[in-house]
Amino acid sequence: MDNRSFVTANDTAVFVRELDRPYPLIVRGEGVWLYDASGHAYLDAVSGGAMVTSFGHGTVPSIMEAIRNQTEEISFLYNVHATTPPQEKLARELTSVAPEGFTRAHFVSGGTEANELALRMVRSYHVDRGDTGRHLVVSPAQSYHGASIATFGLTGRPGLQAPFEPYIQQQPHIPPSTWLFDTTGESALKELDTILERVGDRVAAFLIEPVSAASLPGYTPPEAFWRGLEERRRKHGFLVWFDEVVTGMGRTGTWFAAEQMPLMPDVITTAKGLGAGFFPVGAMLVQERVYQAVAEGSRSFEPGHTWDGAPVSCAVGSAVIAHLKQERLIDSVAQRGPWLLGELQRSLEGCELVREVRGRGFLLGVSYVDPVDGSSLLDPSLRVARRIDEAALEESLLVYSTQPTNDGFAGDQTLLAPAFTASDSELEQLVERLTRAVQQVEHHVKGELASAAR
Repeated sequence: MDNRSFVTANDTAVFVRELDRPYPLIVRGEGVWLYDASGHAYLDAVSGGAMVTSFGHGTVPSIMEAIRNQTEEISFLYNVHATTPPQEKLARELTSVAPEGFTRAHFVSGGTEANELALRMVRSYHVDRGDTGRHLVVSPAQSYHGASIATFGLTGRPGLQAPFEPYIQQQPHIPPSTWLFDTTGESALKELDTILERVGDRVAAFLIEPVSAASLPGYTPPEAFWRGLEERRRKHGFLVWFDEVVTGMGRTGTWFAAEQMPLMPDVITTAKGLGAGFFPVGAMLVQERVYQAVAEGSRSFEPGHTWDGAPVSCAVGSAVIAHLKQERLIDSVAQRGPWLLGELQRSLEGCELVREVRGRGFLLGVSYVDPVDGSSLLDPSLRVARRIDEAALEESLLVYSTQPTNDGFAGDQTLLAPAFTASDSELEQLVERLTRAVQQVEHHVKGELASAAR
């Protein structure tokens, strides 16, 4: 790959995630561009690789100033002992942009911690109300909610859980309402009814990404599913919990994706865009009535993560909110998101490898199928997701593709989540480069499938 700079597992003391994969050695970033040690430029289509850098790469003076100023005042304080002005300020600001009714926030350092915290919150809510039997969390099987043992149990993907099953508290799951199962949402609701008939008095919450990210990029359940979920919440008394670790802070064109859904959740978790890549910070937000259950019950909620509400983290969160408002970046995502989706759909329309292009705002997904019949999931041995990533890298494009085919809920897919600050021209380049990568992989896959059929 020309004169680009890479690091392999044999070159480093770092325990890398994939030992057979070369990693570009990135030394700096500017906007949506990343530069390796040789000076080669990559177009970053996934906001730092994990949907984090909403403002792109490089400095935002107001955020850097907030970090410096807060560090000079006080950089760390454990919130068990005291609170600080940055934590108080961020709590007020975050609840002010959250959907109506969300009055309390608790801060952590990332998405996994936020979801661990919410898992404890939904349990505490029911215990403080005297309903101590509730401890199960139902969710769509094709999901992702974090990298801890507890959050692994919140997804129904066996391939993700292996080989850690002995540690995992298994939770009930329903199928996603996709073209692969049932786009009406009725099958998912029927499965939910089956679970509720069996263990309804033990269900504490229903957990869902309002717009899915890594596990089912850009997917949203149909409106009929949301209406059915609301009916069942009222009947059975469980909480609805939205995982907005990715979608929070404007990624789908509103502060929270919850604003676009037909029902309002009781609990929201968020993280990535709250720090925008400048500092780790996440949050759990709850409706006032959820808070009141604790206020009128045990009057104690002690998650105890070291960096909860840390002053610098909270100062960054406030600076991020201010920058989003000042630059009207969420309005920009709302206006340009449909155009970007249309451009991607148009460009990939003739690709037989592509089944669906979907998404909201700047969170988009491409799903792939067998080009022979246009509907079967691809054989995992073809490694299509990995090949898409590799072909995109050849095009100097950084994307994130997944291959959960073995789980049976989805096939190979590609996630796109560009920075809110990307220009129209850069987004057009993103579409063009991804299209060339997909066409290249499709050409080789069709040839291999044809050879195997002879």
